[in-house]
Formats: sequence, structure tokens, C-alpha cells
Amino acid sequence: MKKSKLPPIIIDTDCGHDDAMAIMLLVKSRMFDIKAVTTVAGNSSLDKVTNNTRYILDLLESPAPIFSGCDKPLKRDQILANVHGKSGLDGANVKKSEPLNGLAVKKIIEVVRANPGQVSIVVIGPATNIATAFNKDPKLPQLIKQLIIMGGTVEAPGNKSRVAEFNVFCDPEAAQIVFDSPVKKIINPLDVANTMPMFLADFEKLKGTKLYKPIMSMMRHFIKGIAKFELTKGALMYDPLAAYYLINPAACQTELMDMRIETKGELTYGMSVVDRRKYGQKSLNVEVITDINRDSFVRDFVNIIRK
Repeated sequence: MKKSKLPPIIIDTDCGHDDAMAIMLLVKSRMFDIKAVTTVAGNSSLDKVTNNTRYILDLLESPAPIFSGCDKPLKRDQILANVHGKSGLDGANVKKSEPLNGLAVKKIIEVVRANPGQVSIVVIGPATNIATAFNKDPKLPQLIKQLIIMGGTVEAPGNKSRVAEFNVFCDPEAAQIVFDSPVKKIINPLDVANTMPMFLADFEKLKGTKLYKPIMSMMRHFIKGIAKFELTKGALMYDPLAAYYLINPAACQTELMDMRIETKGELTYGMSVVDRRKYGQKSLNVEVITDINRDSFVRDFVNIIRK
């Protein structure tokens, strides 16, 4: 088998509507060697998000292998999302049942160790798989090129509690392990995602392509869910914006920050706490995306999906 010259990546997902769009972007860009798509419970149960992942990869005719992972958080009770509906991907014609092989953590370790310093992991679900891999192989963080994470919030309110973003709130203990680990971390927080929705008019630009009808069906349901549960118009592109950083980092502005995860607070459990003080010693452990050019994102999204 001919070795790919494309940069290797792993996509770690709890496949809901925005995850689906992120996976489409990364696959259709043809810029990456997708070594594995690993699934984790989050937006919905592990079996549903794994089935959803199979549906999206089949739709894309992608050969990327799927490895199911953790079916519950490290310590807390399971939390599920509301906006994605009962299936976790309402509007999608999911028919196949993908077997749960439980190999995600093993595969993450295997791929990273086979490609030291080269693998980027796109973490667009709770961090349970990644934290479990780090617990099993403490030297692994130093062998990863970077983690691109959809998670946390700097100044925006939470979308699962008063202060916590959904992916972090699902498994704060896992997020704490990952955020404190010695690996380069690019964070896409709610602050950016909340200001850059896409609308049905944007998706209409895909008309005439194979993906137009399934995307429109999924996005209609997603937009209804966002409107009902988050009182916001449009499809919030949480995960696609994280994926976009890999595709076009020049369109993204970032800032180094000291961000920690709260795991003990009664009201602040799952909060991503940033030290915004202008004084005192900081440990700048994450690089946070602070702005993305929306015109560039929408244009590139449409052009890539139309390929």
C-alpha cells in the first residue's frame, strides 16, 4: 500500500449535526490522511453516534475506519444533548447499525505511536477517549502534534449550564486531564461559535450536489433544535469551525491563555476558567481561537462541500 503524503489526523466525535458537517469538511477537503474516526458518547449514546458516523462516512464514500470508544464519562453521570433530536442526528436517513468494537483508545495510541510528532487529533466531542488514552499511556501527549478542540468558553455564557460548554460539561474530569496535559492545544470556544451561524440560504448554495438534500434535511432539524433549546437563529457551526482551523489557519486569530477546568464547584462544575488578570504569573496552556473570518469560512465551506 502506497504511503500517504498527506498529514495524518484522527477525528474524535460524538456525531451530531455540527460534527457531521465537520467530518464532511475534513473528508471533502482531501487535505488529510484520516487514520481513524473514533466515537464517544456525548450528543447521544455511543451506539447512536457511532451509527451516525457510519452514515456520514458512507454518504461521503470515505474509507476512513471507525472505532467506537467510551460509552460514559470518567466519573459523572451521562449527559446527552437536546438540539440533535432522539437519534442524535435527526433528519439523517440512518439505517445501518455499526458494530461497537471498543477499540478507539487503543487505536488512538497505536496511530500516534506509529507517527510520532505528526498526528493532529480533532476533538469534537467530550474528551473521554483522549483522557483515557493519556491515562493508559502517559507519554502519549508528547508524541501528538496538536489537539484541535471544540470546547469551553472564555466570556460567553455556557450552553449546558450557566457557565459550562456542552463538551466540557459532559466530562469535566476528562477535559481537565487533557487541558492540563503537555500537548499543543487549539481551542475553539463558544465565544467564536456563537457569532458565526450558517443559515438555510448558505446551505442552498450546495444545490445540485449529491450532499445537498441530506445536508438540508439535517440542517432544518438542527436549526429547529437550536431555536428551541438555545433560542438562537441559524445552525451554530461549533465543530466545523474547529475543523476549519486545520484547513485554513490563516483565517483564524488566536491568543495564548491560561485555561483550567473546574471539577468541584456546585454552580461552576465543568466551567473553563480563564485567568484574565493583567498581573500574576500565568501558565499559558492553550491557544484559543478568538476570531474567524466568517466570509472566508462560509465561502470555503461551500466550495469544499461542492467538490
